[in-house]
Amino acid sequence: MRDILHIDMDAFYASVEQHDDPSLRGKPVIVGGPIARGVVTAASYEVRPYGVRSAMSMAEALRRCPHAIVVPGRHARYAEVSAQVFAIFRRFTPLVEGLSLDEAFLDVSASRALFGDGAAVAQRIKDAIRAETGLTASAGVAPCKFVAKIASDLRKPDGLVVVPPGEVEQFLAPLPIERMWGVGPKTAARLRAAGLATMGDLGRADPAQLETLLGSWGADVRTLARGVDDRDVQPGWAAKSVGAEETFAEDLTTREALERRLLDQAGRVARRLLADDVCGRTVVVKVKYADFTLRTRRTTLAEPVADTDSIYQAARALLGRFPLERRRVRLTGVAVAGLRRGPPPRSLFPDATAERRYELERVAAQVADRFGDHGLVRATLLDGGKDRA
Repeated sequence: MRDILHIDMDAFYASVEQHDDPSLRGKPVIVGGPIARGVVTAASYEVRPYGVRSAMSMAEALRRCPHAIVVPGRHARYAEVSAQVFAIFRRFTPLVEGLSLDEAFLDVSASRALFGDGAAVAQRIKDAIRAETGLTASAGVAPCKFVAKIASDLRKPDGLVVVPPGEVEQFLAPLPIERMWGVGPKTAARLRAAGLATMGDLGRADPAQLETLLGSWGADVRTLARGVDDRDVQPGWAAKSVGAEETFAEDLTTREALERRLLDQAGRVARRLLADDVCGRTVVVKVKYADFTLRTRRTTLAEPVADTDSIYQAARALLGRFPLERRRVRLTGVAVAGLRRGPPPRSLFPDATAERRYELERVAAQVADRFGDHGLVRATLLDGGKDRA
């Protein structure tokens, strides 16, 4: 029987901010964008009783908790801590499937002789994370991924829930249908209207009824609700892309203003690529207009890149492929996809300019580690060149 772990860092971004700034500890902290139209990226446990959750608009979050402390995200720092956490995972098993910076599945079945059963390994991992990062994580232990994922979420923060092989269906049966992957408010309302309120109800439901309610997905839902999940843990690099985006306090209308924001976002992406020790060939630009129409454009470069200037030059060229005249823009984003491990490879005929850019990026990251994300700021992004709507 397999021992599958799901480890999930507790309020990861907010917890990193509270760890790094002791004045924030025990206080309601929100990580996110501009107050006027930003979005909550992460919420500390102190702010959650007010109903504040990630992906909520910042305006709504502050309406619910006016005394919350809002801090901007520091993605390079989160990536750095994430790398520490994943290094801890790999001490216990090479079978680590990252889902994001702050959560992963681990198959520790083959590690029993060295470290004990799944519960023992989960506790050792939690202890190591606390000792080495000062943060807490919650863990679920079960014979399959689906159940381990649900278990890790039940006793947050700093929880550990173990579901023995013979108790999987008993564990799932009383849980509400909202615990099922992919069941949002609208789907839940439809299922409840049909008399299906718990996982047990889904597991016992007539297959034809579920197909009527959920389409072809109904069969999978019924199987998962009974705790049957044969999927393997798939080790490898989790992220398909690294990106940064921003919703502006006021719509932007000039190309100059948009280019400045793309430069800032390219810099944030480059710092995350460097922290993750990856590079990529595909640059993607996202634009959301004032009417909420969303458009993306992408380009694939000849060689992988990981520095601000290379990413920005590609993003700036992509911006020319968007209709901008008489359009108001409320959000832009930059991402790098087609990732590979390590720095950009040296070619047979090295590009001295590209190598200097990467070295500059590395030095800038070292300065940021010592003095914060704004230790070095490009002249173009200083206050003297503020965006003009």
